[in-house]
Amino acid sequence: MSTLFSPIQLRDLKLSNRIMVAPMCQYSAVDGSATDWHFTHINSLALSGAAMFCIEATGVEAIGRITPGCLGLYSDANEAALEPIIASVRKHSKSAIAIQLAHAGRKASSHTPWDGGQLIPVSEGGWIPEGPSNVPHKAEETPPLALDAAGLKRIVDAFVASTKRAERLGLDAIEVHSAHGYLLHQFLSPISNKRTDQYGGSLQNRIRFPLEVFEAVRATFPQSKPVGLRVSATDWVEGGWDIEQTIEFARELKQRHVDWIDVSSGGVSPQQKIPLGPGYQVPLAQAVKEATGVVTMAVGLITEAKQAEEIVASGKADMVALARGMLYDPRWGWHAAAELGGQVSAPPQYWRSQPSTQKALFGATTFGTR
Repeated sequence: MSTLFSPIQLRDLKLSNRIMVAPMCQYSAVDGSATDWHFTHINSLALSGAAMFCIEATGVEAIGRITPGCLGLYSDANEAALEPIIASVRKHSKSAIAIQLAHAGRKASSHTPWDGGQLIPVSEGGWIPEGPSNVPHKAEETPPLALDAAGLKRIVDAFVASTKRAERLGLDAIEVHSAHGYLLHQFLSPISNKRTDQYGGSLQNRIRFPLEVFEAVRATFPQSKPVGLRVSATDWVEGGWDIEQTIEFARELKQRHVDWIDVSSGGVSPQQKIPLGPGYQVPLAQAVKEATGVVTMAVGLITEAKQAEEIVASGKADMVALARGMLYDPRWGWHAAAELGGQVSAPPQYWRSQPSTQKALFGATTFGTR
């Protein structure tokens, strides 16, 4: 039996397989609100065969968006725009729906990637980002505003408010974004965190604010529903955040009953030197899992069914999360199940699509018309 297509339990949420569609920024929202693009994108990938779909990095406040086109969950309008999309997924898919709550910190107010991805000046419609310290992401950029105590409280409150909106929408799980150089990662890394108060300096101080945010989200979301966290396990920069610090952070999260850790890397510095290759981040997930016993997700250039199967079957990670591979093949889960002898859920309108050699793919029997 395929390990990839075996179930896994996260609190009261039982997933039929170990595949998640990773959160992928679409840069297609209007004032933080989802559009028809999101309707198409989310509904399509909710039929991928993955047991869980995670909605893209979603700003908990307007100035916490990466770009003006990023999704948000900070207003009634944002919440209302997601409601019919989620209702449609529920009608046609058995996939669980998670959302990644995020704050971009000093990487906010950026152009979309296809427009260069650089900081948008205030004079051109951008805004002044905030961060743990007044240290810019790039030396030539305008420094962010260093968050004071009131600002930190405001952001924790924003995560709480967005968590309440996620629960009102009936979402199944939340992932707190603490990776890729965004705000919570900025607190973790000594590259971006130069504070001299209780939130800077030592490892225990640098992990303090991300832990406070996680605790607030966990305390707000129903205890029956899981809350995970995405972390960059290394900055890929000497003297930056690394796997040893990540493991200590993961141990603290475990004490706070984190349900999974989604192990990525990089993003906090343009000086990073990433050794790209198939599954290049899997050893990071394996290190966290072996050191802590926390449920881990492996990400990063996982594209082949046998590759994903080996990752979970060998115990390197408990789940895999795919992004670009899912965009390229929106039925990746179907094809993986066919290759590995697993089953996936599909709407009956699609049952006749399965090859004659894969009669058990959807768990359906005959389907005919007069």
